[in-house]
Amino acid sequence: MEVSAQAGPVAGRRPARWAAACTALLGALALLLAGCVTNNDGTVPERTPLHIEPVPSIAALVPQQIRAAGRLVVGTNPPYAPNEFKDPSGTIVGFDVDLMNAVAAVLDLTVRYEQADFDKIIPAVQAGTYDLGMSSFTDTLERENAVDFVTYYRSGIRWAQRTGDHIDPGDACGLRVAVQTGTTEDIVEVPEASAACEAAGKPPVHKIKYLSQADATNALLLGRVDAFSADLPVTAYAIKRADGRLAFAGPVKDSAPYGWPVRKGSPLGPALQEAMQYLIDSGMYRTIADDWGVEAGMITTSRINAAA
Repeated sequence: MEVSAQAGPVAGRRPARWAAACTALLGALALLLAGCVTNNDGTVPERTPLHIEPVPSIAALVPQQIRAAGRLVVGTNPPYAPNEFKDPSGTIVGFDVDLMNAVAAVLDLTVRYEQADFDKIIPAVQAGTYDLGMSSFTDTLERENAVDFVTYYRSGIRWAQRTGDHIDPGDACGLRVAVQTGTTEDIVEVPEASAACEAAGKPPVHKIKYLSQADATNALLLGRVDAFSADLPVTAYAIKRADGRLAFAGPVKDSAPYGWPVRKGSPLGPALQEAMQYLIDSGMYRTIADDWGVEAGMITTSRINAAA
């Protein structure tokens, strides 16, 4: 069963997109009583200052053309909080951004971010327009035919519930589950769960769609739904910003690595991989992930082409 809480077009391109929080639809009184989680695209948490020195042995791996330019040109597609989105001044920020800035510092480079349509980033990397892509790309075998991927995170689908509830995503028959319109959770995951319930002779999952993840999160806080389903870093970020009112429900589903696409066979891949591993081993990776509340998907080893 499906209920649309809001109507209108959504440009979805991967699990969970973020937009404005605390809309008038929820009602001023309800917001005063229950509080509002402001996990919108303009919300940036306070982060731990990091002082990262270049590592000459790793920086030496950078291709000469990039070294001569002194910077990485990175294609990205905000908004997708908390990974890449714009702050109130229009600057692209996020977990991915802080991590890429740290990698660039290890390589003794700066970064220039260029906004692009999501589906045009990998072709632009292949053409040499961008040195790499950074837009929460899932490393897949199909994509590895076109580019190499340097992994930096592991994501998947993760549900959230109100703290103290006991929601089992594997047995959600009859429950109200919020999703963001156009996401994998909306199109595939929750419908499959509902179909399994009906096949077993149980009530379907009542899927309730929202235009923004912030609206889905607030619906859960206000008791309008029993849970929400979203991509792991999105769920983790919402929980971090909910002041203890939300918690994870169930394990991560359909886990897969995130990676930065680079041209096939480019020596930039090993340079990025070594820099990423340096950040992991030094603990700076954990600091960045903790600041953004996405530590649940941290990896211990960065790899090139880890889809298999």
